[in-house]
Amino acid sequence: MKLWQKNTLVNKDIEEYTVGKDREMDLYLAKHDVLGSMAHITMLQSIDLLTKDELTVLLKELKSIYDTIEKGGFIIEDDIEDVHSQVELMLTRKLGDVGKKIHSGRSRNDQILLDLKLFTREQIKTIVDSVSGLIDILLAQSEKYKNVLIPGYTHLQIAMPSSFGLWFGAYAESLVDDLQLLLAAFKICNRNPLGSAAGYGSSFPLNRQMTTTLLGFDSMNYNVVYAQMGRGKMERTVAFAIAGIAATLSKLSFDACMYNSQNFGFIKLPDEYTTGSSIMPHKKNPDVFELSRAKCNKLQALPTEITLITNNLPSGYFRDMQLIKEIFLPSFDELNNCISMIGRMIGEIKVNQDIIKDDKYTYIFSVEEVNRLVLEEGVPFRDAYKKVGLDIEAGKFNHDRTVHHTHEGSIGNLCNDQIEILRQQVIDQFDFSAIEAAETQLLNSAK
Repeated sequence: MKLWQKNTLVNKDIEEYTVGKDREMDLYLAKHDVLGSMAHITMLQSIDLLTKDELTVLLKELKSIYDTIEKGGFIIEDDIEDVHSQVELMLTRKLGDVGKKIHSGRSRNDQILLDLKLFTREQIKTIVDSVSGLIDILLAQSEKYKNVLIPGYTHLQIAMPSSFGLWFGAYAESLVDDLQLLLAAFKICNRNPLGSAAGYGSSFPLNRQMTTTLLGFDSMNYNVVYAQMGRGKMERTVAFAIAGIAATLSKLSFDACMYNSQNFGFIKLPDEYTTGSSIMPHKKNPDVFELSRAKCNKLQALPTEITLITNNLPSGYFRDMQLIKEIFLPSFDELNNCISMIGRMIGEIKVNQDIIKDDKYTYIFSVEEVNRLVLEEGVPFRDAYKKVGLDIEAGKFNHDRTVHHTHEGSIGNLCNDQIEILRQQVIDQFDFSAIEAAETQLLNSAK
């Protein structure tokens, strides 16, 4: 069944080509499509396009379909074009002509826009929870190993003293910034496009504020043309936020692979978290970090892929946008899998607590000696710098292996508590509880 079909049958090859992977992709959106329909018909009854009795039976049946989806029993039949058609077909099979009334005042254009936004904001919540959990692990490791020094690098040469406290904590704070970007993307996502129809509104006296409230949106997309222009833009904006998180994880994975290698020997991964070689019996490979790095680099291409699909389209709807679903919808699962596996690895890492005793790291304390001469002996910085440099060239430099950094964010004052506070301030601004309350109330209205 096609909602638009009249008397002419579409060529089978054309149908297959144009439907593509839509049935598969629409399964991601099924429960959100039902939720959107529940809000829409509640609004239709308020403007007398449905009777109270019709609304009651429709809500009850939609809730039944929603429950089927939650239990994993929902399918889109082979000859059905998309999730919207499948839901409407299920209603008409059960309720007859009243099931045909649910589409008044909307188009599949604003219906899919709504489904994508409802899906995306739910997935954003999952990402926020996952990232927050990884931040917890990183901060815990930062505190646990805060006194263990490691060399810091510039140009891949030993530079100055760092610490595992700084290393773990740096990635925690980076992820907090990534959540800031995700929050901005969420704000763009959490606006209601329903009622824009095919992009030009409707002659029905729709109450768009009502559906906005019922679905827990911050506001609506006010201009109906812009609501349709948001198709692709919302996905691209969220993709940039996904790419930001992926970039942090990719860099962390690279560090972990490097620090785990025998040439560095800074960390050790649990044996059960590594893989071996078919020819070299000594190998313990950090495949999880390597694959995570590759997956996250792939995710960083997502905004570009979406841009290339949409960047030469004028306003209005075009079928090109269908392809965005194929790369966008699965990206959340991919990112969540990376976060989960990296979190497990980071939580089990054992650190080498004697790294700094190796003589090859002596020169990382050169700046410490320069600063000591300035602080304790009053030597001008440039003179102290020259003296230490000459001592190094003459092979006379030595320094004890302690540091005394106390300023905010340094080895001796990590500010992990402030990173935690900042993380919570960002998360609170998402206000997921308001969305959950609205959706729960809407689902309960079918009882």
